[in-house]
Amino acid sequence: MQALARARIQMYDARVEETVRALLDRFPEAEVDESLWPAIKVAYIGLIHDHQQPECAETFYNSVACAVLHRRYYHNDFIFWRPAVATEHLEGESPTYRCFYPLKQGLRGTLREIATSFKLANPWENLQRDLLCVVRALRMHFPRPVRVRPDLQIQVLGSLFFRNKGAYIVGRIINAQRELPFAVPILQNERGELYLDALLMGESQLLVLFSFARAYFFVDMEVPAAYVSFLRWLMPRKPRAELYMAVGLAKQGKTLFYRDLHYHLKHSTDRFVVAPGIKGMVMLVFTLPSFPYVFKVIRDRFAPPKDIDRQTVLDKYQMVKLHDRVGRMADTLEYSLVALPLERFDPGLLEELRSECASTIEFERDQLVLGHVYIERRMRPLNMHVEELKGDGDEARLREVLREYGNAIKELAGAGIFPGDMLLKNFGVTRHERVVFYDYDEIQPITEVNFRRIPPAASYEEELSAEPYWRVGDGDVFPEQFERFLVSNPLAREIFYEYHRDLLDPAFWAAKQARWRAGVLEDVFPYPEEIRFPR
Repeated sequence: MQALARARIQMYDARVEETVRALLDRFPEAEVDESLWPAIKVAYIGLIHDHQQPECAETFYNSVACAVLHRRYYHNDFIFWRPAVATEHLEGESPTYRCFYPLKQGLRGTLREIATSFKLANPWENLQRDLLCVVRALRMHFPRPVRVRPDLQIQVLGSLFFRNKGAYIVGRIINAQRELPFAVPILQNERGELYLDALLMGESQLLVLFSFARAYFFVDMEVPAAYVSFLRWLMPRKPRAELYMAVGLAKQGKTLFYRDLHYHLKHSTDRFVVAPGIKGMVMLVFTLPSFPYVFKVIRDRFAPPKDIDRQTVLDKYQMVKLHDRVGRMADTLEYSLVALPLERFDPGLLEELRSECASTIEFERDQLVLGHVYIERRMRPLNMHVEELKGDGDEARLREVLREYGNAIKELAGAGIFPGDMLLKNFGVTRHERVVFYDYDEIQPITEVNFRRIPPAASYEEELSAEPYWRVGDGDVFPEQFERFLVSNPLAREIFYEYHRDLLDPAFWAAKQARWRAGVLEDVFPYPEEIRFPR
């Protein structure tokens, strides 16, 4: 699954490159005769009129056209700046979702029909037991006495959502005015037998399942727009752009995000400003306060002690893109030649961009053009969040967020990632108070790191030395030294090490390395452990 995920992410760019080469080989005039393109676009619209994925076809056209044309032609006469074919109420040969009616055959019979309707080849471990667990979990959301309405129905999307080791049934329950979204993970045991693992109910749990910090799903969709419309019913707060990305159509998600950004700019007046938090040495990060994203531009020069170059940073971000993010690394949208209104930039930010990122930006009339930029969901920097909770005296939430911080580091290690710079400032807190890593310039595959224990000092003078008295090789890391900088505040540090003192032990990291080298992929569930069904 992980190999397939990497191949799928890279496939789109490969197909675009193929098409550009074929186009220019056969029609070299397309690169210089821009008058061809409005007619090409009109002809293309005719071809996608009855297409079942017209929005994806438009995005592919844009990718090819933008690779051939100069940026001054990036407007609606030449590319699909606005969609030309509506996707609302678009349907394929098969219905997007199926309806099941518990009043006809009883709740447990309906649940059995849903579970078996996907015709999975593997046998069930104990489906009767699992269905009983689902019924018990449902009763927590529908306490007795339940007033059943005539329209009681369960609507389920026609394809499973596959990711990592699981597949998810996704749908909603409708009973009169009440609608409840749900998802049920199907896992398999060591014998390949299937079992239902949990019941996720409500928008909040589905938002975590479809988080921007997780790998994309594999979904067999005849009409993607219809699936996204259904998912929007379940999660109305989730932007369509992020839903397209979640179901594996990342380029379509980027297209919608770009349209959303310019639509927002047209309907707002605030200015881009430097993002709150400690300034990074590698990235200049800015944000538009009214828009929940941050923009990251690589600086021209990196201040010491950063000893990397621009290409290394690009490679690190690509590594994250192709890796399973296990809910702990933010997804990034990578863009080139992004034009933004110059008047919307705060003068201080503009000056910093000029001095720190001159090679990446250019000015064109009333616009600032970013040659290259990463865009991520905006999160509350963890160091600021911890200080705020400490100042409020909210020890319960402080404990939980520090526990989350350690869990994030451990889950990344289990996924084969050593974060490198693990300071609080390099993590963010989502609206669900999940801790997510977002500074990638020092991450490494865990197998490339040599975790060592500090050798004992040979003399009293060595023990008092301000500099390390032991030899440090390339790739050497000494976890015992983490204690000095992971959490600086004494109270927060004490709480953190109640849960995560094992992070200071080289044996912990060596064990994670050994499991990863042995091909053991640790389970990281996108739902709380306590809602898993007993087996």
